[in-house]
Amino acid sequence: MKGSGGRYTAAFKFQVVLEALKAEGKGTEAQVARAYGVHPVTLAKWKRHFFEDGPEIFGGKEEVKACEKRIGELERMLGQKEVEIALLKNLLRER
Repeated sequence: MKGSGGRYTAAFKFQVVLEALKAEGKGTEAQVARAYGVHPVTLAKWKRHFFEDGPEIFGGKEEVKACEKRIGELERMLGQKEVEIALLKNLLRER
């Protein structure tokens, strides 16, 4: 299924890659590509992308970026709290 601008949808790409993976040992990628009307080189590129970026495929790049940003924020907050705790300990020792 092509989306706007003649590009294939993510769901379509995923389906074709799954079929290609299921067909390994039974048929060729070229046969799967032909069945879906996709060039074999395009299918090979989609498979490479699938293996290289697997986690991002399921979560979406934006979701991964948002999680990474949140982790960074939490790490900074943790660092600030550690500094505050150290300062408070020093104040208590001085008394």
